[in-house]
Formats: sequence, C-alpha cells, structure tokens
Amino acid sequence: MRIVITEFISLDGVVQAPGGQGEDNDGGFAHGGWSHPFFDPEVVGGSFTEALEKADALLFGRRTWQTMAAAWPERAGDPFADRMNTVPKYVVSGTLGDDELTWNNTTRIDGAEAVARIRELRDGEGGDLVVMGSPTLVRTLLSEGLVDELRLMIMPVLLGGGKSIFPADGGLHTLELASTAISPAGVHVCTYRPAARG
Repeated sequence: MRIVITEFISLDGVVQAPGGQGEDNDGGFAHGGWSHPFFDPEVVGGSFTEALEKADALLFGRRTWQTMAAAWPERAGDPFADRMNTVPKYVVSGTLGDDELTWNNTTRIDGAEAVARIRELRDGEGGDLVVMGSPTLVRTLLSEGLVDELRLMIMPVLLGGGKSIFPADGGLHTLELASTAISPAGVHVCTYRPAARG
C-alpha cells in the first residue's frame, strides 16, 4: 500500500482544527474552522474526493478518528459520506478500547506497536492508505520515512501557531512536486513525493 497524507494547512504550517470550533482547542487554539472560507467543491473538495476514491483504507490518530466517527455516520446518503463510512479504517490509539470502535469497519492499532504495524500495512498489497488530519501520527510517519505522498491544501491564512505535521527531529526530507492546482480562493493544492535518493 502507499501511505498518502492529505491535509488542510495554513501558510505558517498549522493543521490544527480546520473543521470547526471545539474540534481541537489544545494550547488555547482559538481559530477552529479556519479552512471554511477557502473551501471550494471543485479544487479543494475534488482533491479530497480523488484521495478517498483511491483509498483502500483510512488511517487516523485517536483524536481525528473520534472527530470523524462523531460526524460521518450522520451524513449517510451522500456519496462521499457513504465511502467514508464503508471504507476500512485504522485508528492508532493506546487508550481506545475495542468496545469504543463504533464507527463502521474500524480496526485499532495499539500505539506501542504503531510504527511496526503501519510498516506491515505499507509493505502489503493494496492501493492507498490515506491519512487525514492526525498531526502527531503524520509527524511520526514522516520521521520514519513511511510517507509515499503528501497532498497539502495550502490556504492563504496565517494562524500564528498551532499543531504542525512537520517533524522537528533535525532530519532532512527532500520532496519533489508531482502536481499543483490553484483554487479561485487562492488555495494551492500541492502533491509531493519523496525525492529519489541519488
């Protein structure tokens, strides 16, 4: 499988709480829902739809999974929502019990075994394993060299601080731009892949 990261991200690298107020207030973050003014169904929505259509499974950190699990089952009947609800899902967590995995088709990966288990999934057969949100998990995947594609929806806004997906481990990670599109609102949808080592 290919591991594909897809993120709403501000110009200053923040991915925290793009969907709404109260989604993630850690650190006193007060800008929940900041992505809404820049969303359009064609370019930004189209990028998410394309990623989901190619996904054989979704991978989440616990907090993002809980947010999604609370939202998507109620939206059944919409093609995107139906795909979100039926596709296999993995959640990395050391605290969720199996009885809490109420979102259809979810499997828990224990946090202590996450890197090894995700490496096994990546080495297995199948299409894309798509990660949305989940900044802590994404930082780990990038640090471990387990990301095959990074799709960033870079929005023209500065948030002044918040959670990032980028590792601060001193590692050098060179990427190549595979494609780009620009929405009418100025969102740059950029797809990056690890540069070939030479």
